[in-house]
Amino acid sequence: MPTGVIINVLSVVLGGLLGSAMGDRLSERLKQDMTVVFGICAMSMGVSTVVLMKNLPAVIFAVIAGTLIGTLVDIDAQIRKGTRALLGRMRLGGNIDLQLAVTAMVLFCASGTGIYGSLMSGMTGDHSILIAKAALDFFTAMIFACQLKRTVCLIGVPQLAIMLLLFFGARLILPLTNDAMIADFKACGGIVLLATGFTIMKVRQIPVANMLPAMVLVMPLSWLWASVLLPLL
Repeated sequence: MPTGVIINVLSVVLGGLLGSAMGDRLSERLKQDMTVVFGICAMSMGVSTVVLMKNLPAVIFAVIAGTLIGTLVDIDAQIRKGTRALLGRMRLGGNIDLQLAVTAMVLFCASGTGIYGSLMSGMTGDHSILIAKAALDFFTAMIFACQLKRTVCLIGVPQLAIMLLLFFGARLILPLTNDAMIADFKACGGIVLLATGFTIMKVRQIPVANMLPAMVLVMPLSWLWASVLLPLL
């Protein structure tokens, strides 16, 4: 049962409805202060999973190699381009701030937290990351909806489709894994969450989407290190 996915999507829809009703009543200072809190929460979730790491060399290599691949392909730019095209087809571009809508779509549908949380939920049944993300997304959706109105609620549709695809896809991967591989996967996701926190707080704008290939590489590399390379040392 994709409990975490459902809770996360509902939080965006409800936050969007409440934010569109409140309009501009939220002060800029409140928005800025809450953004910093969101970043700290994302980093705290990251730290809690990084400490589960079993094979440090495999995780570090996965992050470096995955980010290199993602940067060469420029996944972040591709996601933004696709999102802009999708919003254009929805015929929303003339009525809202398109750039802000693209930012919201990427944040809710293609963030490292959402992808990692959906995969972990599908593989282990642990919905804690998505439930924690739901709390953040609820208030973030409220803030976006002050300008984008109910467009934020519509983002819940592609978000649900993407997260369910990841959730059920992860269940197919589970039989091929072991405890150490899953622990390293969680640790790799924690590093992505740390990068997400820095980006949310605007300490450093990191194209987190370019780090996502690391999530694909980390488990094969974890197995390779533990089963093949480590016995040779």
